[in-house]
Amino acid sequence: MYPAERQERLRELAEWVDWLRTTFELHNRIPPCWYRHLPVAEHLTALYVGWIRTYAGEQVPGRELAEVDWINALYGLTPRLQLAACATGTHEAPPPLPQERRGAADEFEAFLQTSRSTTDPARHPAEAELGRRRAGML
Repeated sequence: MYPAERQERLRELAEWVDWLRTTFELHNRIPPCWYRHLPVAEHLTALYVGWIRTYAGEQVPGRELAEVDWINALYGLTPRLQLAACATGTHEAPPPLPQERRGAADEFEAFLQTSRSTTDPARHPAEAELGRRRAGML
């Protein structure tokens, strides 16, 4: 998204988050500075998109309890929306990311090229059962 569209979408998300905090009484769980914390903003964005699809999307047969599923997802994600550092209402910046270790990218590439987990043929953990099922299907 271009910056202007991104800003408009964040305004829309902020309006929805205000509604969410009030409607579901989450004002003590979602900090007012949620937009300054990328993981919280990402979770709220996912909830918002899910909410739109659930409440404004087309009715899909077999999804009669979609609203209940969305509410369950909300409460499942609620612990991830809480920030102990900002619980008092004062924003505290997230800790800085650690410096990338020298040679880490080369070490990762070497792992990809030499590790059995990335170079051996894939095997299914239930390979014997899959074989029996294939034999029964023929």
